[in-house]
Amino acid sequence: MIALIAFTRRGCALGRRLAEKLPGTLYTTARLSEKERLPAADLAEWTAARFLDSEALVFISAAGIAVRAIAPFVKDKFTDPAVVSVDEAGHFAVPLLSGHVGGGNDLARRIAALTGGQAAISTATDVNGRFAVDLWAKAQNLHLVERAAAKAVSAALLEGTPVGSWSQYPVAGTLPRGLTTEKAEIGIVVADTAKASPYETTLHLVPKAVTLGIGCRRGIDPAPRILEVLAEAAIPLGAVKALASIDLKREEPGLLAFAQAHGLETHFYSAQELSQEPGDFPASALVSQVTGVDNVCQRAAQRAGGRVFLPKTSGGGVTVAAAMGSVLLSFPTEELL
Repeated sequence: MIALIAFTRRGCALGRRLAEKLPGTLYTTARLSEKERLPAADLAEWTAARFLDSEALVFISAAGIAVRAIAPFVKDKFTDPAVVSVDEAGHFAVPLLSGHVGGGNDLARRIAALTGGQAAISTATDVNGRFAVDLWAKAQNLHLVERAAAKAVSAALLEGTPVGSWSQYPVAGTLPRGLTTEKAEIGIVVADTAKASPYETTLHLVPKAVTLGIGCRRGIDPAPRILEVLAEAAIPLGAVKALASIDLKREEPGLLAFAQAHGLETHFYSAQELSQEPGDFPASALVSQVTGVDNVCQRAAQRAGGRVFLPKTSGGGVTVAAAMGSVLLSFPTEELL
């Protein structure tokens, strides 16, 4: 959701055009439009609410108004929404917050294209024409594990220091300027887990395509064991997209609560469907007696997720396995600007 706000009649006219094209929702004051008036007591309250429910905020106003409005709510570039300031004539679109990860730079470019204006991009990698690892990670649906390492990679690229690059998966395209497959002190690793650290400073990128297959005793809370397994296997929770299990667990409170808390998809399969999965699986006579299939977690992970890279692990009445979906990566044909 993109939320736009305007404070003048001319700004409202531009806001309506942008809201239709982006698309988004325009807000203004009751003085200008009863239909689009602020659903809050003041600008601060509106901004606080939009930071929670919107992907981007567009202020059609002086940049100073936007800066003062968002200042109390800014946390970091990995969680803040994109914020763009546009003058009411549409001459300049200025990304103020989350230019890369939040998509602020791209949004500013889109707005400038619609108004015939100019996007005022100021992020260092863009200005200097360097590879932006955070932007590339977002475009490739990769979870960026270490924030400090991401900053170090960007700094190294800007300074002209070679940054190593290693991927478990094929990457189409030409290696961007500044990256190397040779030995380096700092580098990027793209893999199933964040275990391998071939560089003194390693930035791990893990595809957001992990499915966890889960088996558990009835009534148990599987969350502590799931988190323990993820930590032991160096699988970031941010890379997990789904949980899978047998249909007997479709109404399992603990499993559903974990999925809901972390915004995960859920997939449930019958014993017959799971038993049809090809391959060798650790078998349990007890599980077979109770569920009708000799292995739940690993079969479910494979069925829903694809290639199993973490076989069944058991503990505390919970079994966990992990599978990785299809991963298609490519370097940009041009530097990410």
